[in-house]
Amino acid sequence: MRLLPAGPDQLEALLAMMRELQVDDPWEEPFDEEILRPNLERLLGDPTIGLAFVAFEGDEAAGYLVVCFDYSLEYRGKGAWVDELFVKAAHRGRGIGTQLLDLAEDASRRAGAKVLHLEVNRGNPARELYRRRGFSEHQRFLMTKRLDG
Repeated sequence: MRLLPAGPDQLEALLAMMRELQVDDPWEEPFDEEILRPNLERLLGDPTIGLAFVAFEGDEAAGYLVVCFDYSLEYRGKGAWVDELFVKAAHRGRGIGTQLLDLAEDASRRAGAKVLHLEVNRGNPARELYRRRGFSEHQRFLMTKRLDG
């Protein structure tokens, strides 16, 4: 298996896997390619806001990882978020998710992040993977307010 940084040439493969992720683990917002495409293009072109990687088995894209950055005084500087992590169903159970999480940690450290966060829906079986990889739950709840209408 190869884990490669995603560039603009991976845009279509990433969008296809994002559609699969939406079916597998629905987001609060429906998949809207008109919004996602330009945002993904921006992310792929600006490593200061985030990084994307694609996992390949042979020539096939088997999964992907997106890490995005923020800044927090509480967490003492730059933070990273596992914004998206997805492995295609046919490729699960082979350690790809674990390798992508290891890559998230390494890439975040290299980018100067002090912490790595992620959020996961209750009931998602990936929670066990995240626990095994050292992520812990805490007493806080994520609350979100939409600012774009």
